[in-house]
Amino acid sequence: MTTSAVRVDAVRKVYGSGPSAMVALDDARLTIEPGKFVSLIGPSGCGKSTLLRLVAGLEPADRGDVRVHGVTPAQACAAKLIGLVPQTPALLPWLTVLQNVSLAARVNPGAGRRRAAIDDLEERGTGAGPDMRELLRMAGLGEAMDKLPAQLSGGMQQRAAIVRAFGLRPDVLLMDEPFSALDEFTRESLQDQLLDLWDELRTTVLFVTHSVSEAVRMSDTVVVMAPRPGRIVDVIDIDLPRPRNQRLFEEQRFHEYEDLVRTRLHSAWRTADAA
Repeated sequence: MTTSAVRVDAVRKVYGSGPSAMVALDDARLTIEPGKFVSLIGPSGCGKSTLLRLVAGLEPADRGDVRVHGVTPAQACAAKLIGLVPQTPALLPWLTVLQNVSLAARVNPGAGRRRAAIDDLEERGTGAGPDMRELLRMAGLGEAMDKLPAQLSGGMQQRAAIVRAFGLRPDVLLMDEPFSALDEFTRESLQDQLLDLWDELRTTVLFVTHSVSEAVRMSDTVVVMAPRPGRIVDVIDIDLPRPRNQRLFEEQRFHEYEDLVRTRLHSAWRTADAA
């Protein structure tokens, strides 16, 4: 039987104590199969980032169980199974783009298990070392490899951060609203680049977003969350063909899924307001 990539079972997380305690996440249950792209969507305060931090092993659950490939998040982190892309790129300003994306792989030489994808890229004659040059080319950064972060736009810096995370070949990649600070055009361009990398490597992705369009376009599954307390209220499978380029925006089925996700979000919000 295949082990799930991520399993969240009856998880509860509370911040504070006594009358001022805040239930950030309550009775969260979620299973993600290997190689799937799953988005968490919901209003601020619904526990999206909290759930991501629990899976990343950055915080412990107060109740329930979180497993990544059958082990605890702490064990998964120790085995270099988890990668994280935060909202800001956090590139080292004195290193070039290539040096930045290669650094993590050099200091974590045993990271990741996705050897088949790496071997496939290398068979096509693309890369010395950990094949970071090919990943940068795939992300549209082939001509920026030797530039410093300050010489790049915000979108290019974020692409470099995504390549850095993929370069470790994690089994599970956690992404916390990585495109939230970007304009719409740049955001859609980075969605294209991310989908190209994901199509090539098929890393399991858990992706936090506030954008309905982004969630539907990117995901195999959209997880709808609601606040007060933070909880999962719906899991919607997105049955759209891949690869998903920008022509998808013209498809009626795409807009039907957008409407469905928005309807579930509004329903969850009304329920929270009435509670």
